[in-house]
Amino acid sequence: MYTVFAGNMELNIDAMKGTVFSLKIKGKELCFAPCPIFAARLRDEAGECHCFDSTEAMSVTVNDGEISYKGFGGFDALCVTVFITGESKIGWRARVDGVPSTYALEWIELPRICMPRLTDNDPQGGKILFPLDEGIIVSDESLLPRYEAEFPMSGSCFIFPNKISAQFLSYHFNDIGLYVGAHDPKRGFKGVDYYPYSGGVVMTMRIYSGVGYGENYETEFPVVWQECTNDWKSAAEIYRAWFEENLPENVRPLKENRSLPQWYKENPLIVTYPVRGVHDMDKMEPNALFPYTNALPILERIKSATGARIMALLMHWEGTAPWAPPYVWPPFGGEDLFNEFRDALHKKGDLLGVYCSGFGYTKQSTLIESYNCEEQIKRDNVLLGVCHSPQNKPELGKTCCPYQRYGYDLCPASHKGRELLDEGYLPLFKSGIDYAQILDQNHGGGQYMCYARDHSHPPMPGEWMTTSMQALLKEWNSLAPNMLFGCESAAAEPFIGNLLMSDNRFELNYPYGTVVPLYAYLYHEYVRNFMGNQCGCPFDTKLDTLRYRLSYSFSIGDIMTLTLAPSGELMTHWSTRDFDNPPNMEKALLLIKNLLEFYENGAKKYLYAGKMCASSHIECGTIEIPMNRGKEKAVLPRLLSSCWEAENGKKAYIVVNPEDKALEFSLEGEKYTVPPLNAITVLK
Repeated sequence: MYTVFAGNMELNIDAMKGTVFSLKIKGKELCFAPCPIFAARLRDEAGECHCFDSTEAMSVTVNDGEISYKGFGGFDALCVTVFITGESKIGWRARVDGVPSTYALEWIELPRICMPRLTDNDPQGGKILFPLDEGIIVSDESLLPRYEAEFPMSGSCFIFPNKISAQFLSYHFNDIGLYVGAHDPKRGFKGVDYYPYSGGVVMTMRIYSGVGYGENYETEFPVVWQECTNDWKSAAEIYRAWFEENLPENVRPLKENRSLPQWYKENPLIVTYPVRGVHDMDKMEPNALFPYTNALPILERIKSATGARIMALLMHWEGTAPWAPPYVWPPFGGEDLFNEFRDALHKKGDLLGVYCSGFGYTKQSTLIESYNCEEQIKRDNVLLGVCHSPQNKPELGKTCCPYQRYGYDLCPASHKGRELLDEGYLPLFKSGIDYAQILDQNHGGGQYMCYARDHSHPPMPGEWMTTSMQALLKEWNSLAPNMLFGCESAAAEPFIGNLLMSDNRFELNYPYGTVVPLYAYLYHEYVRNFMGNQCGCPFDTKLDTLRYRLSYSFSIGDIMTLTLAPSGELMTHWSTRDFDNPPNMEKALLLIKNLLEFYENGAKKYLYAGKMCASSHIECGTIEIPMNRGKEKAVLPRLLSSCWEAENGKKAYIVVNPEDKALEFSLEGEKYTVPPLNAITVLK
């Protein structure tokens, strides 16, 4: 047995068997079943996989602070050395030696621990805080669909930096918790994950090497196990402290960021809508909001009712085909119509933004049959710049929505891929608009796996993916200094400084667990997002839940969003087919008006560039909202609340009431009332 003590933690490893079989915190056993300390995968030059783990080693050598495992299934020289440190926390690193010349180490999972299964009904079980989109607490692992990170890569994989925004997760019992975090200042490509194993769930970090064939590999950073409490915020505090000591290169507090436009710190209202069709799988014919200036009277009514500065955020505006990157220019109907609309908005002090679709290269639009790029792909040698499979072949991607388009994923780390992306988006940078969700459908701003051997990157996924994205986005920021960029699902940590306003998809987590504002808790001092078009919202469309979602977004410091149908009525959310039950526009606009006034009259110092902090529980009752997938219903607090650190060091609670009647709540033994469709601040 190999034992490590760190603070209140006691780790026990069966070194000879290669398993972690016990982890105690304050004497409480956390480990459910033994599991291999590590697992790893090699790929040969034909792209075939060879997986192995610590239980399969032919020999084991134990020294102080390290355990070496050598010889795995015919690879006699292959050796994995695990380094373990323990003081106040346990740190894990690994080195892989003896990789055969015709193989490359693709990834290593380290460390691995099997915890009790997740369930609301088992008192022995626990819950996992997971940095997926805005943040989620999962108490039933069967609800959350799993997508293996394999080529061609889906945008729904549990990959950092992608839909996973931060490099940690944590497990919480009723009395104690375990934090698992990769303290990697370079923020390389990795899987942050948990999955069913032996009746429990394994928590792990899958670290992609980014090396070539025959090369050895060593992790340059520790994966940390640390004690936390039963509250998710205690784990978030550990990671936030590390993040703030290791900020990405161009990330700085918003209060110190002099490059931001004035409107960013105000509270503009995003109004998004299509100019062709009604939803994503519609006939793409011009609707009532085209020409673009047709929307001006509707936008003016919303502006008059709310007092907001408006940002019109266009969908289906591309002159090529909707959601068909990278060629978006010229706009549908031509530049003159588009520029007329832009200038009319700017004259009134309003703003213009557009949705784009990231790093895809469209072969065929499935919305507009005539948009086909097969000849162009051949003529321009496009396949030289697309993501290659492990067999070193260019293949069609899986990231784009098949009902919109199909094609390839461009590799921005390749010379050709970068050239094509710049060619497609450069005209947009010169358009004079204020915002572009340039990487919609590239969740978190990340790129996709590429195994090419003739691009300017190693043949295995790894840290180079983060570095190449940072370089590309830095160039784009310099080419469009007066335009903000964003992505789908909010910017993952290494791209926050480049993607300063994104479509924060908090609504996607409701079917799978408890939505928590983890992203805002970690990063709100450094970046501000918006509520987005709420595509995929799981709430039953027969109920008017828009005001609830507006209130949630506002309470975490994000910018509110309305989605319009071409009729000028509100949609429940983008891509809905239910137009028989539109949200109540009058009540929604009154809520927005009141919240914007509340923001300007004192809440701005918290909700803009504020620091979210741990809070006491607010007793306010619950509501139940039926769901169309995942859980049968969501049981949610009736009022939306958040807690912020005030300038004098005291806490300030923001409490929002989305209902059209006054509601009461209790906080630390005192009772308060929130007016209808409004909010209050409580100082503590």
